[in-house]
Amino acid sequence: MMRVLITGGAGYLGTTLSSELLDHGHAVRVLDSLLHGGRPLLHLLGRDGFTFQRGDVRDPEAVRTALTSIDAVVHLAAIVGDPACSAAPVLARAVNLDAPIALFDQARAAGVSRFVFASTCSNYGKMENTDALATEDHPLRPVSLYAETKVAVERHLLAQAPPSPAVTLLRFATLYGLSARMRFDLTVNEFAMELALGRKLVVFGEQFWRPYVHVRDAARGIRMALAAPLEVVSGRVFNVGATPENHRKLDLVNILRERLPEAEVSFVHKTEDPRDYKVSFDRIQAELGFTITRRVPDGVREVVDAVEAGIFGGGTFDPCYRNVG
Repeated sequence: MMRVLITGGAGYLGTTLSSELLDHGHAVRVLDSLLHGGRPLLHLLGRDGFTFQRGDVRDPEAVRTALTSIDAVVHLAAIVGDPACSAAPVLARAVNLDAPIALFDQARAAGVSRFVFASTCSNYGKMENTDALATEDHPLRPVSLYAETKVAVERHLLAQAPPSPAVTLLRFATLYGLSARMRFDLTVNEFAMELALGRKLVVFGEQFWRPYVHVRDAARGIRMALAAPLEVVSGRVFNVGATPENHRKLDLVNILRERLPEAEVSFVHKTEDPRDYKVSFDRIQAELGFTITRRVPDGVREVVDAVEAGIFGGGTFDPCYRNVG
């Protein structure tokens, strides 16, 4: 049993991770400012081993309190995504760059043994050759403020002297799938929602590549990194996903058409996209034994079924389902 602090634990990945860790016998404390509301945490309240602290990761006193008697930190709290960072660049730098560096220093002072930092495969930016796969050693070419802050924090953390805390960097593929804090501004979820509602989908840049991973598998990847021996994960970087799950937007549309054959889709061809990358996930499979349990068609099916069943009512366009309006 490990006592884990999850910053940003009320978010899309954080709520799923909280359940994953609790289900495997760990104690979880969530520190979250509830920027997008607290309803996603309702199913966790009252569970053995779960505690919640409302607070801002930029507040040193809130962080100090949250770190009391903690073994490991999973830092998810961030202004997530390019649109949200572009809309509030000063806030994004404070939350995404300054806060994790300060959090790490406080975690070290508190005697925390492990520090897992959630990063992104978008750090790879635009690859010169998408016939190749980006490994963890591939050059980083961030082309957005979001990725720039992630790369800067990665470099800072990897430069810290061991042994405490042991740093693990996880670069996630683009997430999808159902979560207690649902998001419809993620590509697979957005496409599935639009078409399930019978709306015409307009796709920009259908030929560019991205990797994708289900939010539940992303949470499993974090749990497995926490469970791995320190000598395996300390000072290491892992891409989180599966190599066959590199897709173009065109591929996503074809998968959706298998479920919704009457779907109406139009394409706006783009000759340039600053992000165009395919990623290798061999390291996490070989060293942590991580394999995915769901693929994009599974995520499409669950999102379409939920929308068609009326789970979200008429509220799929509510701002609470997006990180930026």
